[in-house]
Amino acid sequence: MRFRLFLHLLVALACAPVGLATAQHSLKTFHAKPINTARPWTYWWWMGSAVTEPELTRQLEQFAKAGLGGVHIIPIYGVKGYENQYIPFLSQRWLTVFSHTVREANRLGLGVDLSMGTGWPFGGPNVTPDMAAKQWQLTGDQLTSMPTNQQVKRPAPGGAGPAVDYFDKNAITGYLRRFDSTLVTLPERPRAVYNDSYELYGANWTRNFLAEFHKRRGYALDSQLRAFLDSNQTEANIRVRQDYYETLADLLADGFTKTWTGWATRHRYLTRNQAHGSPGNLLDLYALADIPETESFGSSRFPIPSLRVDAGYNVDNFGTPHPLAMKFASSPANLLGKRLVSSETGTWLANHFNVSLSQLKPQMDELFTAGINHIFYHGITYSPSNERWPGWLFYASTNYGPTSHFWSELPALNHYVERCQTRLQMSRPDNDVLVYFPMHDLWATPAKSAGGVHQLEVHHVDRWLLPLPFGRLCDTLRQRGYSFDYVSDKQLAQLSVSSGKIMASGGQYRVILIPACQYMPETTLRRLRDLAKQGATIVFEHAMPQQAPGFYEFVRRGTLVQTLGREMKQLRTVRVAANVVQTLATLHVPVESMAMLGLSFIRKQAGGKPIYFIANLANRFQSGWISLAKQDTRWVHYDPLTDQTTILPVRLTKNKSAQVWLRLLPGQSCFLTPDDRTQPVKEVKKPTNKTIADELNGPWNLTFVKGKPEGLQPAQLNQLRNWTTLSDSAGYFSGTARYETTFRVAEPINPLATYRLLLGDVRETARVWLNGQEVGLAWSLPFELTIPATLLRQTDNRLVVEVVNLSANYMRLRDGQLPTWKKFYDINMVDIRYTPFDATSWKPMPSGLLGPVQLIRETDR
Repeated sequence: MRFRLFLHLLVALACAPVGLATAQHSLKTFHAKPINTARPWTYWWWMGSAVTEPELTRQLEQFAKAGLGGVHIIPIYGVKGYENQYIPFLSQRWLTVFSHTVREANRLGLGVDLSMGTGWPFGGPNVTPDMAAKQWQLTGDQLTSMPTNQQVKRPAPGGAGPAVDYFDKNAITGYLRRFDSTLVTLPERPRAVYNDSYELYGANWTRNFLAEFHKRRGYALDSQLRAFLDSNQTEANIRVRQDYYETLADLLADGFTKTWTGWATRHRYLTRNQAHGSPGNLLDLYALADIPETESFGSSRFPIPSLRVDAGYNVDNFGTPHPLAMKFASSPANLLGKRLVSSETGTWLANHFNVSLSQLKPQMDELFTAGINHIFYHGITYSPSNERWPGWLFYASTNYGPTSHFWSELPALNHYVERCQTRLQMSRPDNDVLVYFPMHDLWATPAKSAGGVHQLEVHHVDRWLLPLPFGRLCDTLRQRGYSFDYVSDKQLAQLSVSSGKIMASGGQYRVILIPACQYMPETTLRRLRDLAKQGATIVFEHAMPQQAPGFYEFVRRGTLVQTLGREMKQLRTVRVAANVVQTLATLHVPVESMAMLGLSFIRKQAGGKPIYFIANLANRFQSGWISLAKQDTRWVHYDPLTDQTTILPVRLTKNKSAQVWLRLLPGQSCFLTPDDRTQPVKEVKKPTNKTIADELNGPWNLTFVKGKPEGLQPAQLNQLRNWTTLSDSAGYFSGTARYETTFRVAEPINPLATYRLLLGDVRETARVWLNGQEVGLAWSLPFELTIPATLLRQTDNRLVVEVVNLSANYMRLRDGQLPTWKKFYDINMVDIRYTPFDATSWKPMPSGLLGPVQLIRETDR
């Protein structure tokens, strides 16, 4: 009973206002209804802001009914032929429809966030030349500024203009004035304002850069112009460049992020910030926002059997999402006690009309294991109801909206996300290791981004993060099963020590780990020494840092670093490790051995009890005994896919530690929590599987129920196969088809047994009925459903499976017959390679129930 009450508490708290734990103000003062942050939210693009109140209400009601929790409004470029309906951004009419949106969202229990501009980055018509983004140029023997001439990307009507200078506090203050007389005056207020990822290209200067550099670094940059311009990586060049990069980082934090978040706080808005891509320490920038936001862009290419990757996906162009990049957002949240960490999710996972729910779930599971707990779909486009399919579309997939082929099944994904995020939002981090991020070592390497700066983007961590000793070490920790967060130079100053524990406002840690690094500010090393003297355990990989970064008095400061290093070596709690993993083992730092089996996880805690979320994103584990670092004698297994809770078999090992029997096939996920009813371990035998019905290969009756093109004839299949091979017309069909067959059970039915229906390869979702009763919807890998024994008969079992395929096949026909649906300004429509969209050359995507289909019974051995 207490366990159930605990889960009910999690659900209740997850529906509480977002400001409950992360902000100094409560959202209850802003909104008529609490906002459900456990449900997934969505980006909502307003094309040309050509919206109307009735359509806004209709679509918001659709979103609420489907199980979404909120919308993030992004005004963008418009649709051709609708110019007379465009509404300029922040005009009185725009503010009216925006206020209507917030009122209706409140009525429906939906939240609303808003981009503070149109398209991206910040900029627009109120940005004067002196406020615009700048780059340095050499004029004679002096560094001066010139405009980058970058304009706002994908702007909406009323939002076009130059990109603002993110390094200039006065420019940002001037930009924000536009909202003082518009957004701030509204009685209906959004929950949060938003800043997209840093995408200013060539911006590397600001009008007062030289004065700021002198003030912050202690010398004039012009005095070391030769070293600054040198491209040979001399010592002077490296050190002057480190100072240059650090000054840019300081100005970005002070000029933009603090100015913007300060404005929002004064006006009682929360902030969501995508700091990635910035030429600064992401940990410090994310820490300044109420809700740090990362991004899952492209496909992670998990080795899950049958998981499809779009044939057009180009890793060289798009890169691959990586959990180590995501932790730059979750780590500051964990350190500082921020309850929500969000993610832009599903961007360009595949071409439009080609994304399946089974592709989306693993990407979200990866986010959850990386500490993300507030999913934002990317996304849905406002589209009038009188528009023919596919309606209005933003060029970058994924389309989660009502015109998507999976809209009818989307509630299943939404429920899954809500169940996961309910638990993840209302539990606290339980990480053991803090890994120092040596930013100055990165700044000592040549910059490869536009403008000659280091832009820490999430798409290609293989180009900057993974090659660093920091990246290699963190990847080793992740694969070995350690739980860890990152920490910056500035954040070390916020830590304290109590009884050997390293204390942060959001949690506590056992060890601070310093990756192999050459440079470390003397202030950082001094802080580490002070923490060690207070009892903090600090491990240096390979050696102590030997140099202070930067040019100013670097000899004296380097000597101080070496002196501090020698002093630290004498401290009892400091270790220099040739092998970090071995050293962590001697320090008894907990390790989750399941990671070595290919399982991804996050460990959290609530009410003093551990909570594990585990996802099988590989193909190395199916079932077996696993050990958990947090020992208990009775473990509860919760399946967020089915909302079912069971007690796991437990056994004692020779050293008297408990192991649990876990069945988790590739693609599956679960939560593990100890039951409050602790009792001595009673070993339960592990289950085993037995196939009790031969593969249900046929005959199958196939009927095309609804979809386009219409008029396809039924077929009888002696064995399951891809329906696109039946006829040319079937190769263009997108919609729902029904499979029907009968089967017998080869042995007596055990009413206490667990029966599973394995559907094999499904393209793309399958809703199943057995003997007239609905069993469920299989929409994720592996495609299997639990069958109640009461539904089975010994003979004459009638199985019905309705399969919905991708809309890509019909788009092959539609794009040739009526290509005029592509009527958008700006980039119009492109494919995943950013070439003009043309589906007529696509090959038919396999569709239907491909099998093999089996019925198995789980028994105790």
